[in-house]
Amino acid sequence: MAKIVIPTESAQLEELLGDQSKVQNLMAEGQFSDVVKAYAKSVGQSDDSIGRQVKEETQRVLAEYLRENENEAGLKALKEGGVDAATRTGDKSVYNAKAVGSSLKAADFGGDMAGFLNTIWHNTDRTDAVNAKRQTLRNAAASSGEPAGGGFLVPEAFRAELLQLSLERGVVRPRARIVPMETSRVLYPTVDSTSNASNVFGGIQAYWTPESGTMTDVAATFGRIALEAWKLTAFANVPNELISDSAVSFEAFIRSTFPEALAWFEDDAFIRGNGAGMPKGFLNADAAVTVAAEAGQATATIVWENIVKMYSRMLPQSLSSAVWVVSPDVFPELATMALSVGTGGGPIWLNNGVGGPPATILGRPVVISEKVNTLGTAGDINFVDFSYYLIGDRQALTVESSPHYRFQNGETSFKFVSRVDGRPWLQSAITPRNSGPTLSPFIKLATRP
Repeated sequence: MAKIVIPTESAQLEELLGDQSKVQNLMAEGQFSDVVKAYAKSVGQSDDSIGRQVKEETQRVLAEYLRENENEAGLKALKEGGVDAATRTGDKSVYNAKAVGSSLKAADFGGDMAGFLNTIWHNTDRTDAVNAKRQTLRNAAASSGEPAGGGFLVPEAFRAELLQLSLERGVVRPRARIVPMETSRVLYPTVDSTSNASNVFGGIQAYWTPESGTMTDVAATFGRIALEAWKLTAFANVPNELISDSAVSFEAFIRSTFPEALAWFEDDAFIRGNGAGMPKGFLNADAAVTVAAEAGQATATIVWENIVKMYSRMLPQSLSSAVWVVSPDVFPELATMALSVGTGGGPIWLNNGVGGPPATILGRPVVISEKVNTLGTAGDINFVDFSYYLIGDRQALTVESSPHYRFQNGETSFKFVSRVDGRPWLQSAITPRNSGPTLSPFIKLATRP
């Protein structure tokens, strides 16, 4: 993004805020509130009313931007927490104006997810207007790349809102590299690199060349990863009374159950999937490095030497972004882990039981997840840079309701179908320039026998 000049006059600020492309770029880069703060700081002392003017104008323009993009989460954050809260939400927005469902406007279906689901509900009155809306949704689903799947296409505003909520529960998606898929299969480029001993990035070699000397012709080798839009299907069984009697409760039910279920099953595949008809998890990555247990190490234990050696095998450029992903039953081992010094020693991670446990190991965040392997087996503790994990997102969510599946319980079953893939980006561990042990963005500890 081009460098933004901080405005020093009200006319310059007005010009900046009036340029939607600049506002959109600032939002995407997470710099919107920083620019506004810098402007307020530079001119605030000259006029006591400037701070108020800046706040009002900023909120007005930001609200228009969020409303045009149907970012309900951002609008809610703006109302409740101001510009800072709204821009933090906007930075993580998953709304895509080019997604298949973007042609469907949320306002046409009641403005919320409950109104949309009520429209496709079998007990809804079949007026001409409702039938027309249902047909529009079916036509849109047919254009999503899988007409045989049937169902109704979810408007992008609702899909993005549900996915936004699922990000709060997910381990992999919030940290991975998202690849929007305009078709059911996308070939994504990757550098075919296995060693930095003589060249980098799969074949790029640089030479010190004398004046007028002949340059050496070299080229990098590139590969491709195929991302397939695999189907992830989730069911939500809803009492008929809840749908007909309370739109508020119905909305709350969907918002609390579906995003959490979506995040759980996506994560499970992104972590441990085998790649056959589903994503391939990082635990099964070809580029993964498995650090051996220490000589004589007891079964189902973790020692400080394991941690240090795992850290040393991470790609150097990934040390500022990698996170530890551990199983819940790993916690006791971390909490009691000690470093021996001569005949003494002391605790490493948990120094006392007064405060909560540290949120990091060697400065990197610790994420506890039941989806990795259990204590003592390979992958119970992992050090991962998820920017080397690709998530292919078809960005098309369809839903269909059935009164038959749970008829005897007086419930309607809603079937949600999302299409997504996940693959490790790097295909091989890297031999470093100094020919030391291989490095990788996916590090796991081996089984302790």
